[in-house]
Amino acid sequence: MLWGTAGAITLAFLVTLQLLAQHLGIPGPITTQAREVVHAPKSGFLLYASLALTLVVLTWRQRGIALGAAVGIDVVFLAVRWATGAGLGEGHPFGNGALWVMLGLAVVAVTRRTGPERLLLLKGVGLGLLLVTGRKTGDTWLLITSQTRPVTLDPYVAMADHALGNPSWLAGRLLEASGPVGEHALDYVYAQLAVAAVVVALHQLRHVAAERRFPRHHLVRTFLVIGLVGPAVYMIYPVVGPVFAYGPDGGPWAVANLWPDTLPPVTTPFKLPFDEITPRNCMPSLHTAWAVTIFIHSRQGPRWLRSAGTFWLVATLAATLGFGWHYGVDLVAGVVFAYTVEAALRSFDRGWDRAGVLLVVHGTTVFAMLLASYRFLPLEMARHPWLAGPLLLLAMASVVHGYYRTQRLWNAEPLTAPRPQPQPEPV
Repeated sequence: MLWGTAGAITLAFLVTLQLLAQHLGIPGPITTQAREVVHAPKSGFLLYASLALTLVVLTWRQRGIALGAAVGIDVVFLAVRWATGAGLGEGHPFGNGALWVMLGLAVVAVTRRTGPERLLLLKGVGLGLLLVTGRKTGDTWLLITSQTRPVTLDPYVAMADHALGNPSWLAGRLLEASGPVGEHALDYVYAQLAVAAVVVALHQLRHVAAERRFPRHHLVRTFLVIGLVGPAVYMIYPVVGPVFAYGPDGGPWAVANLWPDTLPPVTTPFKLPFDEITPRNCMPSLHTAWAVTIFIHSRQGPRWLRSAGTFWLVATLAATLGFGWHYGVDLVAGVVFAYTVEAALRSFDRGWDRAGVLLVVHGTTVFAMLLASYRFLPLEMARHPWLAGPLLLLAMASVVHGYYRTQRLWNAEPLTAPRPQPQPEPV
């Protein structure tokens, strides 16, 4: 019933978003995903990463067959495109095969499997397709924010960012000094965040084929919930980022061409009208939230996985700031958001005890206070950075500390033995 309810809610959400996108005249998540059955996909790496998630429910022999089929289908697509002269546009030359195999496995599950085996295979296919659909849903959300939020709150966030020393301006200058090598490396890390998440998830799900069941909690769940809930905050708090509002990418809509060489002056903030193209996707920084989630879940793995999780977190933070896509206060909100969502999912799995409820309430309260302070106290934060900056970091640290303290409390709880049922006494 839980999986059925989740599937129904997801389908209803996708249909609603599709209808809203059609009303605004932009492509919806269902149409863009259906298009990639034939056309060159936007991200072939993501499709093969999604296929890898699906393959965790299969045996090694079945994985080899499925992967070989995916590669073979991609070769056929490449040959047909070459023969017909069809271009790739902005898509990748591979990835259709992975999508075809996932859809084929869904057909196999319905027509050739029964009982628990059918359910397990459908869960695997659903997990893979959800990752792809989550990406398409996010793309649609970004287009919706640009068309439904004509003004942004960047001047407010830029003032609040003075409390942290405007780290995006510093990171932008450092990235420029690193040259094209540093820029290309960070751009790749930023773009392939979902693939990094799949690597951690594959480690967590490595026993699914043998145990014939999924673990109660894994990274993909948190990843998808962050992508589902986060864009709602974009609608409440639209921000385009310093490279657009204060930099060259903003064109005539920018306040001034200041980023990354000149800090914005401390002045009374105002609502900034902006174009209908640039996404309002900065508050909170979901890339930061996703990277934090990868970091959290990699802690339970071997040393190489923990090192990779740490590297991806640091590199993602450097990219979000260095490319001017986010302010420092975006990242603070993203960290709080990630730990709060993770705490809520873990509390849901365990049953809502007092420690879990307090942790989620604390994280939610801190997140709301951060947004409120950025909106209503930015000038005071800019004028008193030595007070506001430490308070922001302490608020974020309180949520992180509360999460790990509660996690240690949960881990220390002994497993309760099942209470024996009363047995009839012999007469």
